[in-house]
Amino acid sequence: MSLYLSAKKEPAIKTRRRTISRASSRRSQAESAQSKQTERGGSSDSESDHDENKTRNAELDQIAINIADEKAWDTDLEEDDAPPPAFDHSGKNMYLEECKQLGVIPTSYFLRHMSDQKLDMKHHGLAASGMKAIATVMMSNTTVLTLDLSDNWLGYEGGLAVCGMLRENCFITDLNLSDNRLNSCAAELCHIMSHNDTLRRVTLAGNDFDDKSAEYFAEFMTSPCRVEYLDLSHNNLCEGAGLLLGPAISDNASLKELDLSWNHLRRKGAIAVAAGVKTNVCMKKINVSWNGFGHEGSVALGDALKANSVLEELDVMNNRITTEGAVLIGKGLSVNETLKVLRIGKNPLQSAGAWGICAAIVRNPNCVMEELDFSDVLVNSDFEAIFQQVKDQLPGLTARHGGTEPPLKPKARVHPMVKLMTYIDKNNLRLVDFFNKFDKDGSMSVTHDEFRQGLMETGIQLPEEDVDFLLEELDRDGDGEINYSELVIGHTDFQEQEKKMSTVITVLRPMTS
Repeated sequence: MSLYLSAKKEPAIKTRRRTISRASSRRSQAESAQSKQTERGGSSDSESDHDENKTRNAELDQIAINIADEKAWDTDLEEDDAPPPAFDHSGKNMYLEECKQLGVIPTSYFLRHMSDQKLDMKHHGLAASGMKAIATVMMSNTTVLTLDLSDNWLGYEGGLAVCGMLRENCFITDLNLSDNRLNSCAAELCHIMSHNDTLRRVTLAGNDFDDKSAEYFAEFMTSPCRVEYLDLSHNNLCEGAGLLLGPAISDNASLKELDLSWNHLRRKGAIAVAAGVKTNVCMKKINVSWNGFGHEGSVALGDALKANSVLEELDVMNNRITTEGAVLIGKGLSVNETLKVLRIGKNPLQSAGAWGICAAIVRNPNCVMEELDFSDVLVNSDFEAIFQQVKDQLPGLTARHGGTEPPLKPKARVHPMVKLMTYIDKNNLRLVDFFNKFDKDGSMSVTHDEFRQGLMETGIQLPEEDVDFLLEELDRDGDGEINYSELVIGHTDFQEQEKKMSTVITVLRPMTS
């Protein structure tokens, strides 16, 4: 709103805008007017000069002033015309400053991709100092949802920096910390995973977690957390860890996928893990491949499959599961109605074990199996036949195996004379004594029928084809009878053949020093 003052002596004064000035400004204007009067030759102390100054000051007071215009105000606190610096939403300046204070070289890849939804920082050699700089920026980052920090040798200090970052960041849902030597900060990691409400997938493979670390992970699994996927593969979890993790798996109500592959779970530890799966009501997938479940673990897994009604995928590859173990697991499959994927390859279960699992599926009309993996297991025609029945029952099922067994090579034919000589040596007989057992009338000659009858009486078991072959060999003149001289000649020829064969074997045998 404008304030106007009417002039007393000069009513036609032309109005114009001026800024409101301080007293010092008015004094400066008055002094300027006085100096002009002095230049015209007048005395500043005269009464006329005083009247003129009063008139000029009154004129200034009568000027129209707009007090609503903020820009028209003039003060001694003049602001800089340059605009204020924009706020660094990206955090790049903060990261560079942190690197400077920590004495580390900034990672150019992080500067280029720190605003991506998926940030892949694996194999960058960050170590603890580099991780601290990144963690400071990531505390306030709102764009990264998937963060991969695998293989950076973070160690204890770097692990603590990650935990500090996760206390503030509420946007990261997928975190990979594989191969970072985090064994010493297992407690801190488990604590932050239990209290972070946004993490859904955590990968901690290859961090040397052992049976001591398993105490913290068991406590984490039983806490009301939001993590749905946990990867603890390629660690040093042994039998003691299995005893701790088994009950935790049983009580778990959040994890839907658990990877315990490439550890040392065996004996009682394997049994405990399988028992945990038996009573779990949440987990959909579990991977215990490349452990040592063996026969004891197979029995426990079979029992688990009988009772579990939520598990959809089971991986037990390379677990020393034999044919008997596969059959025991098959018994669980015969009543299971939820399992869709079974990976049991790379085990010494042989074709008979694969056959047992397929036979169990055939016996279960409610089976929903979609994938069978018998990798590196050779199968035979019996398996092919039973698997065809499985396909008829479940047309969508796929199977993988190590191929079909090659046909068995026929056994080398044993010369019929070998059995005759074995009988003679065993009974300490001479050749003529043996012949007399066939020659009932003492004519030194026997017919083919008499020879057959004699073989039966002596108890020498020969297939019919071998008997025919022997008669043909001994009856050299083909007159239908075998005399003693022909038996002697046949015996001698056989011994010479054996000597030649022994000589060949000796020559071909590698020389040893």
